[in-house]
Amino acid sequence: MKIPSKSYNIIILGFLLFFSSLVFALDVKDLKCNSKINPTGIVNAMPQFSWTFVGDEKSSKQGGYRICMATSIEKLKYPDVWDTGPTSTSETGPFKYSGAPLKSGQRIYWKVIVWGNNRGAKHSEPAWFEMGDIVNPETPFQPYVFPKTKGVVQIKLNGNDKGRTFEGIGGVSAGASTDLLYDYEDPIKSQILDVLFKPKFGAGFQHLKVEMGGGENSTCGSEPSHAITREELKNPVSRGYEFWLMKEAKNRNPNVILEYLPWSFPAYLKPNIFTEESAEYFVSFLDVAKNQWDMNIDWVAAAENENGTNRDWLVNQVRPLLDARGYKNVKIQGPDDNSGDWKIFNEFEKDKVFDNVVEAVGYHYVTGREFNENMVDGRGRPTTEKAKNSGKPLWASEDWSWTGKDWGGAGALNLARMYNKFYIRDRITKTLIWAPIGSIYKSVTWDKAGAMKANSPWSGYYEVWPTIWATAHTTQFTEPENWHYLNSACGLFDGGTYKGSSVALKEKNGPNWSMIICTENQEDIEVIIEEGLSLGIVSVWKSDENEQFIKQESVVPKNGVLRLSLDPKSIYSLTTTTGQQKGTYEIPEEAAFPFPYKENYEGRKAGDLPKYHSDQTGSFEIALKEDGSQCLKQIIPEQGYDWMRVYRRSNIKPNTLVGDVNWENYTCKVDVFIEGGNVELGGRVKGSYLKGYRFQVTKNGNWKLMFDKEVLKKGVISDFDGAQWHSLKITFQNKEIEAFVDEVSVVNVSHQKTKGYVMLVSSYDENLFDNLEITTNNK
Repeated sequence: MKIPSKSYNIIILGFLLFFSSLVFALDVKDLKCNSKINPTGIVNAMPQFSWTFVGDEKSSKQGGYRICMATSIEKLKYPDVWDTGPTSTSETGPFKYSGAPLKSGQRIYWKVIVWGNNRGAKHSEPAWFEMGDIVNPETPFQPYVFPKTKGVVQIKLNGNDKGRTFEGIGGVSAGASTDLLYDYEDPIKSQILDVLFKPKFGAGFQHLKVEMGGGENSTCGSEPSHAITREELKNPVSRGYEFWLMKEAKNRNPNVILEYLPWSFPAYLKPNIFTEESAEYFVSFLDVAKNQWDMNIDWVAAAENENGTNRDWLVNQVRPLLDARGYKNVKIQGPDDNSGDWKIFNEFEKDKVFDNVVEAVGYHYVTGREFNENMVDGRGRPTTEKAKNSGKPLWASEDWSWTGKDWGGAGALNLARMYNKFYIRDRITKTLIWAPIGSIYKSVTWDKAGAMKANSPWSGYYEVWPTIWATAHTTQFTEPENWHYLNSACGLFDGGTYKGSSVALKEKNGPNWSMIICTENQEDIEVIIEEGLSLGIVSVWKSDENEQFIKQESVVPKNGVLRLSLDPKSIYSLTTTTGQQKGTYEIPEEAAFPFPYKENYEGRKAGDLPKYHSDQTGSFEIALKEDGSQCLKQIIPEQGYDWMRVYRRSNIKPNTLVGDVNWENYTCKVDVFIEGGNVELGGRVKGSYLKGYRFQVTKNGNWKLMFDKEVLKKGVISDFDGAQWHSLKITFQNKEIEAFVDEVSVVNVSHQKTKGYVMLVSSYDENLFDNLEITTNNK
């Protein structure tokens, strides 16, 4: 059969398009170990790995990678041999192995996940390599296991035993995780803060790290910057709630340790965030704390969250500028990375100046991210012997990241086990969890994370979860810098798991001691109290799945020996100190978001955050209008340096949520002034990524009605005056959606019946919003 020339050309074009799509599809292939594919007989203990990256039209270069290695293909999801974590580089190897010591004859399965330089990810097919007789094999770390005599665990406490100084348990307020707490009213707000920070009352967090906001999405939303332009850098501004939160923590505990770290950066610092100007940006945050809040901050994580830091910048710009500006006492912690296997100690070994500048080393997710009951036994990124032998403070500078509501699984009991594990295995003396409190709208990213929950400020309702008390089992019995670990009394009940463990600590200038014990099975223990330690009354506190932080009957050592029978899957604290309590307040009943709802932005001062709004990207703050009244203003002038810009999609444009995710049939209305670009009124919005119905109007009168990324209808408003205020309105009634401008219907469609928040959206312009109303439909 003869094919017509026109049809033939179409077929050829189709084949070309098909094959070109294959050629330009993002891919990772040719995984090699020691330059070979699936080799056997590897004899060097630290082989090298490489691959080939194939870009596409969107991402021509590799932007980052993650290597995962496991003892089986199934375990590649939660690697038990090596996991580099996400690493930002265009290099494709060779990278030297830094995982658990390999064994002769062992077969290891591995894969690589790559990211393009403009987002987009690709997982490789699994590869493998097989070890031969290893030359100079490494000895794997073995945790100390307590001896048993006739089934009784024996733990010796010796006051002369030397261990590392305890540096505290803390929380990371970042990624907009504390958003709605700011909107609670006193006395409820103060009560919540007591549960978080008041010593010997609740969690008693001893360290607070906060986000230095950059105006772009940093997990559950965006936090505003103290200097959004170069002009503001000369006179930085106190914005958001992090300065307030630090001050409130300090009011409750004058000894609380304060630290800050950026996720994103304003646009004027692009593209290189490690410059003299960015050093000024970091130091100016301290100026705001000192000059506007009368508050000193102790540590700066001079890095970008989970994207590392820069040696020359720290040594030549950040440290000198801190010293010159009167902040010699502010210490630098780094690299605050999510990968790297503590490799910074290899640099310190060759560079004493760098070593001296970084006074503590912190890495994230040291135990891995296997969010189930086996999380505590995850390999993650254990500290190296070089790190332990350095004597430098070692921190798990962000870890856990789960819901504090759970007792089992990855919840409260798991976290207490991790606190112990980090010292027993890693000699880590400070652990910071994300997040100390979950104050996030429902359905927004990571909305269930936090040691406790407070996301209903309109009702005053909050929840104190078991994880608060799992944390109290350490914080209410020790003090940072004033206590140290007793190494010979820190170990496991069973060498095969970290689920059963005990650590012991002693006050430096006194005889008091404390033990924090986690069990998996029923355990009988004998504590032998030796020289230099109190033989007085020992208080016992217990938590299990049914009840948390309950004081038990006190015990008195007999002839220096304490015997106890411990229940399974429990946390115990033994101490010769006093004053601990399970602080409680009466909690108001939970209520839905007020409906109908009106907001004219007059209730707070200009420059403050609007009540009940949750910025997802950009920054919205209360501003003055020409007539002296107030409105809402989007203040970010240009898209900033987006955190995780390589690994994930952005939120596209500034937007803020308000309301209830369960709202279905309603009318939302707002007045707008379009300074530039466009504005949107959205409804039935589900979460962080502009998912829902959005009615957009530009300054020249063009409009679109969108659902998620789909444009349902568009058009132009005749005689639209972009120099005037206008009213936008959308009504939702089952599947009917109708949009109005100045009360004139512009578009009416039948689409989907969904639920969700109201959303205000702006281009990166100083657009204004006022008189928000959310009401029942008049139909």
